[in-house]
Amino acid sequence: MNDPGTRPSGTTAEAAAEQVAADFHALYGAVPEGVWAAPGRVNLIGEYTDFNDGLVMPLALPHAAVAAVSRRDDGRLRIHSAEAAATGQGVVQLDVTTLSPGSDTGWAAYPAGVVWALREAGHAVTGADVHLSSTVPTGAGLSSSAALEVVTALALNDLYGLGLTGAELAVLAQRAENAFVGVPCGVMDQMASACCTEGHALHLDARDLTRRQVPFDLAAEGLRLLVVDTRVKHALGDGAYAQRRAGCEAGARALGVRTLRDVPYERLDDALARLDDPTVRAYVRHVVSDNQRVERTMALLDAGDVRAVGAVLTDGHASLRDDLRVSCPELDLVVSAAVGAGALGARMTGGGFGGSAIVLTDAGLADKVATAVEEAFVQEGYPEPRVFTAVPSAGARRLR
Repeated sequence: MNDPGTRPSGTTAEAAAEQVAADFHALYGAVPEGVWAAPGRVNLIGEYTDFNDGLVMPLALPHAAVAAVSRRDDGRLRIHSAEAAATGQGVVQLDVTTLSPGSDTGWAAYPAGVVWALREAGHAVTGADVHLSSTVPTGAGLSSSAALEVVTALALNDLYGLGLTGAELAVLAQRAENAFVGVPCGVMDQMASACCTEGHALHLDARDLTRRQVPFDLAAEGLRLLVVDTRVKHALGDGAYAQRRAGCEAGARALGVRTLRDVPYERLDDALARLDDPTVRAYVRHVVSDNQRVERTMALLDAGDVRAVGAVLTDGHASLRDDLRVSCPELDLVVSAAVGAGALGARMTGGGFGGSAIVLTDAGLADKVATAVEEAFVQEGYPEPRVFTAVPSAGARRLR
């Protein structure tokens, strides 16, 4: 099992800081003013609920975007990525005064969008030199874009003395992705990257951004949470995500509520009976029931019954597959193969249409479960998945 996630939390980012700073110096001819990191995340439960003002429970991963950054006072924004450089792309040069939504559709739109969002909010960001390197897999549903946004936001917040909190930076980063990049995501990914703490899952109420750090020490329970990256790439900007958001909003209008968060789980059957569109009905059923699954998971963790969370995960996958219809054959295969090999439960995580699944299993069965998934992929002729252990890790922070 390929398992970089078993490293101690933060090791990946801290070890990368020196190299990222050296690469910055080689690119720009100066020592950076600082180096920052922001992690990717995996979502334990609560999918497509955040933009419905609902509940989610993500945790940060050791995999992170690391940025070396210095200020500029001439309006120039220079951005470089080690990963983009591997495909022959050089420094992206922009003018902060002419940044506008849709003006950049490549990878640089994520950090550039943050600069735009900060300036639009009245913060006097006059330019920057940025060098980025990330170990968050792209297209895997692990929030690689949010990591880029949050690390940029945190660096500029520190360098320009803006005094913004982690939650405020997350909201600005979400605005960058919504308005500048054009992906109508909720705030979970950015909040997880900005606000998670080591050894905990983050219980987040997306309506008012209230948070609770929930102890999540699976090793002490003899359990492991595996992440299975199917290597099937997804693109949330292709309209499928926006279509489901629009369907949820249509459901809320038809039910006369502000958002689907306002539909009590106990009244779900009554609400569904009032909806004529079968697609909208299915979306509503998923969102309301997934909010309830977050509450069930919290109650189980509080009671120390961590093993019972597995059944909640599998139930959540069925809802994502059948009601929201955002799964795919590879994700379904992860769930069926893992549960068939003795895992306690599994589900797809993230936006779907590819990406990753999570598997809750006894630690002693982890290798057997991972092998069963890998063999199932070989049998179906799929590319080998990447399997690693999710270690609840630190959120965004300054490294040097």
